[in-house]
This record gives sequence, structure tokens and C-alpha cells, in this order.
Amino acid sequence: MSTLAKPEVSIIMATYNRAHLIVESLISIQNQTFENWECIIIDDGSTDETTAQLKPYLSDSRFRYLPRSAKHKKGLPGCRNYGIELAKGDYIVFFDDDDIAHPDHFKITIPILKKNDFNFCHYTREVFFGEFNREFNRNLNYGFKHIDYKNLDKIITHELPFNSCAVIWKKECFFSNRFHEDLLYAEEWELYSRLLSNGFTGISIDKTLYFGRKHNASNTGEFYLGNKIRRESKIKAIQLVSENLKDKKLLTPFLTRYFIQLAFLLNDKALIHFLGKLANLSRTKIYRYQMIRKYYPLISEYLRFKKKYL
Repeated sequence: MSTLAKPEVSIIMATYNRAHLIVESLISIQNQTFENWECIIIDDGSTDETTAQLKPYLSDSRFRYLPRSAKHKKGLPGCRNYGIELAKGDYIVFFDDDDIAHPDHFKITIPILKKNDFNFCHYTREVFFGEFNREFNRNLNYGFKHIDYKNLDKIITHELPFNSCAVIWKKECFFSNRFHEDLLYAEEWELYSRLLSNGFTGISIDKTLYFGRKHNASNTGEFYLGNKIRRESKIKAIQLVSENLKDKKLLTPFLTRYFIQLAFLLNDKALIHFLGKLANLSRTKIYRYQMIRKYYPLISEYLRFKKKYL
């Protein structure tokens, strides 16, 4: 299919050494029932057979394949920011190079954004392991709810998961907002919470339109395996999110306690001190939190034992 004069949707896909998985993702994009899209694939320096695997798909000129620009830092945020610069569509969505999109993704989300004064449409993302063999639910009956800064607590604590691939945005959301390129984990958590704190509003529909592949080689998998770079990025993201909320007068006691609990899990003394100062906690309270951090593994083990046996 030839490129349409102006694509309505810009799909931004960063890739790095996923030759064995990316084709399945591209096929799911080609299978979209809504056809007026472009897919901008930004390569972060792959050394495998990615280029060879992509070549047959580039005959469909809706696909664009480029190396990451040197002015952007290596990593997912830099690739996505470059993709935002190149995007021609009125709507932007970030797809990963190892996942599967529902064939009616844009058929469902674009009319919602066109008919309503929303900045984004959030939908359900399900995960899978190994081979993808799901049946797509084509039912168009689903519930919905409005989303704005009042939902920040649920988004930040992941009660309402805002994964990078589970939201489609109007391009205007990124006119003055970009991914933080120093973050190599939790970058969408930081950006998306910032977008909502800036007043962007949307709708969340109870419909699965995206399927994320789970494996240890993903950024999330590496974080839970203790990767130092991912861990340090999470700490930096917590600092950025909490600072932004403080500036916007949205840092509640509940969210302060949540961030401090994350610091317990990360066993980071400096982060607890940072959060305590940011929230204007007393020295005594900060010291108490430091003691909890110190003995948190023992406390957690005791609570698990108590729940199971007592």
C-alpha cells in the first residue's frame, strides 16, 4: 500500500536487537483494519539481523526505518523522542518491537478521540509468554471512565496501569513534553504522570487492544533481576515524579508514603532523605523511616509469615 498524503496515526517503535521478534509486531500493525497510519521504526544500533528482517516490510511505504539521530541519547527515550519529531500524524502511539496490537486498535480508538474533547485514550493491555496464540475479541461493547489529574494516585501506584503501549495520544500532548533521555527505566511512568499533572485529560476504555510479551530480556525483566542501570533509573524517576508533583502542589501524604515505600524496596537511604526533605517531614520522622528501611527485609518477612501462619 502506498503512503497516504497525511497519515492520521503515527506509530513510534524503538528497536534494538529484536530480529527474532519484531516481524510478528509489524504483521500485527499491517493487519490493522484502520489503514491510515505510519510506523516509524527507530533503530538504537542493532547488531543482529534486524535490517534484513525488516527489508520485505519496507516495500509498504507506511513503514519508515531509520537509525537513532546522534542528537538523541542511546536508549528507548531517545529513540521515541526522535520518532515524535518525525511524526506526521495527529495521533501518536508507542508500540514495542516484541508485542502484538489488536487488529481493531485504531478502528476503536481514533473515532473516540475524534468525537470527544480528549487528549488521550487509554485501554487494557494483557501480557503473554512465549508464542502468541490469543483469539481477538471483536466485541465493541465496553465500559469507560474519564481520566484526569484526580486519577494521578491510581496511575502512579499502578492501580490504573499506564504502560507506554496502552495509551494513544493526540500529538499536541508532546508539543512541549518529551521523554527524559537520562531515564532507561520508568521513563513512561515519569512522562505520563507529568502529562496528567499538566492538565491533559482522557478516557479509559475497558477493552484489551494490546498484548505485551513478557521475558527477562525486557527492561522490566532486567529491573526485577536487579540490573543496576534500571534500578538507578527507577530512583531518578521517583525523584523527578515527586519533584514535579511538589511543584504542582499535587504531592499528597499518600503519595509521599508510596514513594518512601518504593525507597524501602530499593533499600536506598539517600532517596528516603530526599523524599523526606521534599515533603517537609521532621528529622524524627525521616530517622524513623531510615530505621524501617534498614530492617525492612526482616519486617517484610515477618509480615509474610504472620499472614500465612498466624
